[in-house]
Amino acid sequence: MHPLNVFAMKYDLLLALSMLLLAACTEEKEEGIETVTTHEKISSIIRNPVTADRLQDTVNVAKISFVERQYHFGKVKEGKKVVHVFEFTNTGRIPLIISDARSTCGCTIPQWPKEAIPPGEKGQIKVVFNTKGKRNEQKKPVTITANTYPSETTIYLIGYVETDEQ
Repeated sequence: MHPLNVFAMKYDLLLALSMLLLAACTEEKEEGIETVTTHEKISSIIRNPVTADRLQDTVNVAKISFVERQYHFGKVKEGKKVVHVFEFTNTGRIPLIISDARSTCGCTIPQWPKEAIPPGEKGQIKVVFNTKGKRNEQKKPVTITANTYPSETTIYLIGYVETDEQ
């Protein structure tokens, strides 16, 4: 067989396998056709196994229960750092895994446990709020993303920052 024919056959086979693979990585929805790649689905399952497709069962998930979801720090002078530790318990049935904790600005920095928290065990999220350049009423959110339902929980530092002129 001529080498160009062999190349053409291999190319056709590769093209057919690629199209088959592409077709296998999509699914149709009843409301219309929506393509969802396998990678997106796996990524969604990793972020939150309960809500990857639709809510199935919220009994067998991790649950994060905070002692307090808001900390009122009162009045502080501008330039001070407010530090607070939010304590929580995994009241769910599987290990709690916090994948991220973030605030809306660089002035508020959360630190969270990187290891899984077993059911019934406690953990802490330390939050540091730098008041430099901040004035008046402040409400700083920290959004925690975990393998819980819902996948995001928000805690807050709330207070008033005074300047030297006040």
